[in-house]
Amino acid sequence: MTSPTQVPQAVTPGRSGRAPSPASPAALPSLTGLRFYAATAVFLYHVTSPQLSPFSGRTAQHAARLFGVAGGLGVSFFFILSGFILTWSARPTDTPGRFMRRRLAKLYPNHLVTFAVSLLVFAGAATTAWQRWLPNLLLVQTWSWDPAVSFSVNTPSWSLGCELLFYLCFPLLHRAVKAISPGLLWTVTVAFMAAVAAVPAFAYAVLPGGTHIPGWQASEIQNWFVYQLPPVRMLEFVLGMLLARIVLTDRWVGVRLWQAVPLCFVAYGVALDVPYLYALSAVWAAPLGLLIAAAAVADVRGQRSPFRGPVTKWLGEVSFAFYLLQATVLVGGGTYLAGHRPHGSAGALGLCLLAWVVTTVLAHLLYTLVERPATKHLGRARRTDAGSRPLGRTDGVR
Repeated sequence: MTSPTQVPQAVTPGRSGRAPSPASPAALPSLTGLRFYAATAVFLYHVTSPQLSPFSGRTAQHAARLFGVAGGLGVSFFFILSGFILTWSARPTDTPGRFMRRRLAKLYPNHLVTFAVSLLVFAGAATTAWQRWLPNLLLVQTWSWDPAVSFSVNTPSWSLGCELLFYLCFPLLHRAVKAISPGLLWTVTVAFMAAVAAVPAFAYAVLPGGTHIPGWQASEIQNWFVYQLPPVRMLEFVLGMLLARIVLTDRWVGVRLWQAVPLCFVAYGVALDVPYLYALSAVWAAPLGLLIAAAAVADVRGQRSPFRGPVTKWLGEVSFAFYLLQATVLVGGGTYLAGHRPHGSAGALGLCLLAWVVTTVLAHLLYTLVERPATKHLGRARRTDAGSRPLGRTDGVR
């Protein structure tokens, strides 16, 4: 997941009308709204997975087939969005210390609460072994290719381990991306899209196949390398950074939001028919990158967008909490309420809707009682940070 998709200053488009001027960052409410759609995609993947699905028979098979690629879509969106927003909202006088303080204030309080809740829900299960819960607590679990470790305790929190590495590397990455000539930005961006697409090919060709876990259609190490290894997922994070620079430097190619959305639907159809590892990230890099940048440009220009309404914006604000709570709600509800029994289509749909509502309500409470106060109070920079070395100027970001 990523940080709030807005910065304090409201601005106007650049004189060209194509994108913000290099001196003008802007609030991006459409990206806030899009976050909840991505979190819901991950929810649909989890709720229709063979381990958790309340559906039965052929309906369960069709649901797992239809939404089996939705998790990859959601995670790729968040990694690209994270790089885009951090670059977009970077502060020229910021320091690595202040930056990490804000990021940890955003990341850790929600993680600690959902970690504790997950331990309670899974009390007595194998996840209580310290070899599994300690890496999860420290957000280093994703460096292990053993799924019992990397997906331990609160399953979705593995992605926070990737985000943690992104945050640690951001000051250096930021300098490198800023050093790229604006005229070369698209060339480098296309190269990163190609690199993301090449990762599954490398995994299939070089990494051992081994035993497949049901539903994965790839070995543990292949799945881990493509889906969970932080340096590999950093390709998408840097892609988001490059796209932010493209927009900030007025180099956007003119793809509109109404064009980017259908591209994502086309990509979804492609993901249903490509080899498994390609559906985890390779299919999504280009269409999601274009969608994120197009939504940002639409907000800056004041163009119409279906993603910035008040309800959508509120759902986007609670999306980080929703993302972290969903697996615990689904597993806990399946164990204590539904007993993991298959149901008819109507009953299964009702249970899915109930799980979505419960997760959203709990996400609102977590956002209101934990995330927002922690971001406000713990994320404040200390005066002792004032003498630290700044991250450096960002085009158009104050």
